[in-house]
Amino acid sequence: MAKPKKSWREKLADSKGLPRTALATGPLSQRWGAGTFVIPAPCEVDALMRQVPQGRVVTINHLRTALATRHGVNFACPLTTGIFSWIAAHAAAEAESAGAKPITPYWRTLKNGGKINPKFPGGAAAGAARLQAEGHKIVPRGKRLVVVDYAPSVYSNLK
Repeated sequence: MAKPKKSWREKLADSKGLPRTALATGPLSQRWGAGTFVIPAPCEVDALMRQVPQGRVVTINHLRTALATRHGVNFACPLTTGIFSWIAAHAAAEAESAGAKPITPYWRTLKNGGKINPKFPGGAAAGAARLQAEGHKIVPRGKRLVVVDYAPSVYSNLK
């Protein structure tokens, strides 16, 4: 008998023993940099995403900087931070479809360069619509949708 699939909210709540800090060595340090790093817990990433107020945006790198500062390390793992933001986004969409309010404003978390994340619920078009409703200007750049004013509107008070 197959094991029942976890909901997005269950995945978000499953910390799997995280956060955890480690020393970047070998190929890892060549790819991401030397020093210590943190693998955050999914709920930590979600908590940071929840702090971004309406009309403001952050990038994944801003989340990583806040996580590194919080844990007193050189950097936060880019891979897990991205994956956990994706899980937080899907958990928020799942909660929203169940009628929960408020939800994590996942559409305010952008990819680097101000790109709207096409892997978030509803795709880039849905994220663009939510951001435009909050007053952001969106432009196509190649195949991507980009928030024009993302740099000056960065919410730097993440803790």
